[in-house]
Amino acid sequence: MVDALLEGHAQFLRRYVHDERSFLERLAEEKQSPDAIFIGCSDSRVIPELLTTCMPGQLFVVRNIANLIPPHEHPHVSVGAALEYAVGHLHVPHAIVCGHYGCGGVRAVMDSIDASAGASLARWLEEARDAVDATREHAATPDVWWRRAVEENVLVQLERMTTYPVVAKALERGELQLHGWIYDLFSAEIQVYDADRGTFLTASEELSGGLPDATPPRVTP
Repeated sequence: MVDALLEGHAQFLRRYVHDERSFLERLAEEKQSPDAIFIGCSDSRVIPELLTTCMPGQLFVVRNIANLIPPHEHPHVSVGAALEYAVGHLHVPHAIVCGHYGCGGVRAVMDSIDASAGASLARWLEEARDAVDATREHAATPDVWWRRAVEENVLVQLERMTTYPVVAKALERGELQLHGWIYDLFSAEIQVYDADRGTFLTASEELSGGLPDATPPRVTP
């Protein structure tokens, strides 16, 4: 497997170093100026640059299990540090939280994961507990609950993002928009949260009608 990864790197070198040398040189010489910070799941099937056909330099990517954002001043500081850098120093105009249907992290919380699965993992996934608990009562089946919990988890993380002063200030100044996305592993489509309708719609539906207000009304500075 590692050999295959290195062969893939060789293909990358052949394509970019030889065919797009000027592009690489520009990336190296200029400061990075990404269009968005993308906070997504670590799931190996969900690759931000592949899903969006972005080139190097376009996305500032943060990935962790279940695309979680611990609240400001939480002991887990990695995501907060990335937010402060991307919003406060790189001045990205967009912040995306992207979950995916079939998320194993969300399912683990539904199934009452405990320290026997790994103490660090169990502590981390507690950050998805609010979304799982909020959707438990109104789900007719476990699969419906799972789907709704994934959706709610994206919205909860958007709310938590606003607990960071750097994000709240950027929102107040009108310099940042928040986006809630969900990737569907089966259809390969991205679902986009429509704040006006209070639901997720396929990106093709959203784009055909023009982009709605990106910041959900329940998410306020």
